[in-house]
Amino acid sequence: MIINNKKSSQEPEIAGEEIEEKLTEKLTEIKIKELEERAKIKAQQIGIPYINLVAFPIPSEALRLIPLEEAKKYKIICFYRTEKEAKVAAVDLSIPGLKDFVQKIAEDNNLKVKYFLISEYSFKTAYKLYSALPKITKIIKGVKITEKELKEFGEKIKTFRDLNREIKNVSITDIVTLIIASALKSRASDIHIEAEEEDIKVRFRIDGILIDVASLQKKLWPQVISRIKLFSGLKINITDKPQDGRFTIYLTNEEVDVRVSCLPTAYGESVVMRILRSSATGLAFEDLGIRGRAFEELKREISRPNGMIITTGPTGSGKTTTLYAILNKLNKPETKIITLENPIEYRLKGINQSQVDESKGYTFAKGLRSILRQDPDVVMVGEIRDLETAEIAIQAALTGHLVISTLHTNDAAGAIPRFLSMGVKPYLLAPAINSIIGQRLVRRICDNCKTEIKLGPEKLERVKKILADLPKDYQVDLNNLKFYYGKGCEKCQGLGYHGRIGIYEVLTMNSEIEKVILSGKVSEYQMRDLAKKQGMITMVQDGLLKAIDGITTVDEVFRVAE
Repeated sequence: MIINNKKSSQEPEIAGEEIEEKLTEKLTEIKIKELEERAKIKAQQIGIPYINLVAFPIPSEALRLIPLEEAKKYKIICFYRTEKEAKVAAVDLSIPGLKDFVQKIAEDNNLKVKYFLISEYSFKTAYKLYSALPKITKIIKGVKITEKELKEFGEKIKTFRDLNREIKNVSITDIVTLIIASALKSRASDIHIEAEEEDIKVRFRIDGILIDVASLQKKLWPQVISRIKLFSGLKINITDKPQDGRFTIYLTNEEVDVRVSCLPTAYGESVVMRILRSSATGLAFEDLGIRGRAFEELKREISRPNGMIITTGPTGSGKTTTLYAILNKLNKPETKIITLENPIEYRLKGINQSQVDESKGYTFAKGLRSILRQDPDVVMVGEIRDLETAEIAIQAALTGHLVISTLHTNDAAGAIPRFLSMGVKPYLLAPAINSIIGQRLVRRICDNCKTEIKLGPEKLERVKKILADLPKDYQVDLNNLKFYYGKGCEKCQGLGYHGRIGIYEVLTMNSEIEKVILSGKVSEYQMRDLAKKQGMITMVQDGLLKAIDGITTVDEVFRVAE
């Protein structure tokens, strides 16, 4: 009886628990329905479609479009994807940064995005599907160089002679790693490995100048070139056709992109590896080296809401660096900036960067048309090379956008005749241009071994003649000029130079220059003389002023600008 009493006393408790569970389930159902109803009403109010993702079959390729961390941060899910379209569901479209992030994903994958609204419960249910996604092992195609290896190589290699000695005592695998590590340590922008008749030459481009750093035995060539082609994704058996590839150098805190070009030559192949530090943010606008009135004028022109800023100069003159510095100056939360580049060299936070892909028909002209539909304040076009791109850029500058771009001419004065020769209409060009920058890069004197030098009579006379033509606010004492050079030391590896700086000329538009442009007949020489009358200092003059300040040498200025 006692046992029976205990059983009978437990039965009501079990029944009560079941009722409570059912009641909780019912209340949860009611709450979920309320959440879905609220989401429906909100969707109607803001004018976008509503969807319920509970039990919705979301394909893994759609889910993978948005990484897990960003999905959680912005409360968004991609639930449908094709080659051209993606459907993205969001709990709240007003979350800061959400639309910019989705737009970047869309541009990178060339997709059109359609937004849908979902409830919080719907998002949580769909978010759980990430845990079921199979893990994809990332295959690293590149060279991994640890900070330890860099330190070891750095201790062994103080000068290029040390590299030449050390390179003869390591394996084929280590030869390539040693060359790359030495290039990174030397701040090289390019590595040249060339098969010649008797040996293999290794050269680095440092601060714009090619320097012989090592030579290898000719018999090693097949192994060296095969090793480079292997991690660059190139075909090893093709030696009679040019090939282009790329790989990544994985450092502890940085990934460095390397673009590889192979070209058949008489004695084998020539390999050039261009080192692109993609994590670099570029220089600040104030650190470019533009000074005096030119700096103040350019600063004023880039703060205008519309118009065009053009940088000119040959390949390797630092034009892209100048554009990035201007973008850094303009990069504010209230300013929408979109770039169109080929390739994207630096990743800039807060800026939408799009890369041209001509193999898919995504050209500068087509990309620029698409960009203007994104309602940007500032547009950067990597290069203007044809009439179609020029006309779209000029129309954008005339309709409330600030457009910055580059043009391949020798100096600022040559930009106007170049535009006119493309077929740009003078009456559109004149009001569109704000400023044109001409530039070159000169090597900086190494601070560790900087020494005063006396110039020869002929060279000094040449310098004085150029500086005598300076505007009044730039005048210098021509009878008391001092110049410097670098003797060469361990810090600069005996080169006498360390790093580079720009020399500039800034042509700012005014009414007189506009009149000349509107005539439609203007030569480079005519434009230069007019700009100088308006107070522009030339690149050579700017360079010589920097030489007087001990930043660079007179020989270096004449090398790049005269």
